Amino acid sequence: MSESEHGLFSALDLLSSSVILLDANSTILYMNSAAENLLAISCKAVSGSRFDRVVECPGALQEALDNAFRSDWSFTGQSIKLQRSDGVVLHLNCTVNPADAMGARLLVEFWPIDQQLRATREERLLEQQLASRELIRNLAHEIKNPLGGIRGAAQLLEHELNNPGLREYTQVIIKEADRLQDLMKRLLSPHRPMQPGPVNIHEILERVRSLLSAEFPQTLTVQRDYDTSLPELIGDREQLIQAVLNIARNAAQAIKGQPGGAPASGEITLRTRVARQVTLAKKRYRLALQLQVIDNGPGIPEDIRERMFYPLVSGRQGGSGLGLTLAQSFIQQHQGTIDCESRPGWTCFTIRMPLITE
Repeated sequence: MSESEHGLFSALDLLSSSVILLDANSTILYMNSAAENLLAISCKAVSGSRFDRVVECPGALQEALDNAFRSDWSFTGQSIKLQRSDGVVLHLNCTVNPADAMGARLLVEFWPIDQQLRATREERLLEQQLASRELIRNLAHEIKNPLGGIRGAAQLLEHELNNPGLREYTQVIIKEADRLQDLMKRLLSPHRPMQPGPVNIHEILERVRSLLSAEFPQTLTVQRDYDTSLPELIGDREQLIQAVLNIARNAAQAIKGQPGGAPASGEITLRTRVARQVTLAKKRYRLALQLQVIDNGPGIPEDIRERMFYPLVSGRQGGSGLGLTLAQSFIQQHQGTIDCESRPGWTCFTIRMPLITE
């Protein structure tokens, strides 16, 4: 395809739907940015390849393509399953329309049917989380003052006791009261204002990587899979470090806690990519950062997956349940989102944040 033709087709990048142009031989001439994201492959890589070599077409769609070529018919399909080259199955609505422009014979357009459902679900979960956090803060206020009284009474009692054995019990009360007070402080302390500035996401990930390697030297390997072409983004460096570290540390602790886990058997991958034409917090962005934290741990228990970003929800014994809550709060302050997919042996947290470019 010539540069002039590519320039004309590139207007399709403004569409939020995924568009693929095919010639008379079902060869891909052009894919817009949304289609590249949907199929997880670049237009440059598949240009000149047959469509059915890039994705596994269901019979109904292949028949629709054949009919469109033969008779110039349009086709609309609902709930079509399309399998990408990496094995991921997509659930899509689709239209096929005849075209006649610079060698293009068909325009194939896809819409992920779960996109609207996911946006609605995210909005509902956010409302629930905000209500949950407000409830937790109110409870923390009510608990904080009695805790101070319990600790003070235990100290006074300790001064009156002559038996060292009994003082051990008062020390237990004091230490547990201190631990709970620290938890209440973390729940009640307001987040410091953001201090945005240009940040290099890979410098942040290298900082997280060094912290993880120091904390889990025997049980963890941290792999890098970076897209070094990513531009800087505007963000709060400390908040982003803390957000990614909370997610990665949770993964490392889950790996370490596996029964019978061999040393150095755990692996976390930090991956960065560019995502195009992404909707975040109901706003469309031309470019976004996609950051993934992938681990080979036991997976997140199914019964807490819907609630794992809520305060005080933890799948690990002794966990405070605040790490993911804080991570989500920090990412939301950057106009971003966090998604999670998990199964035994594989968990992937995906962070998306807008990239502001000149």
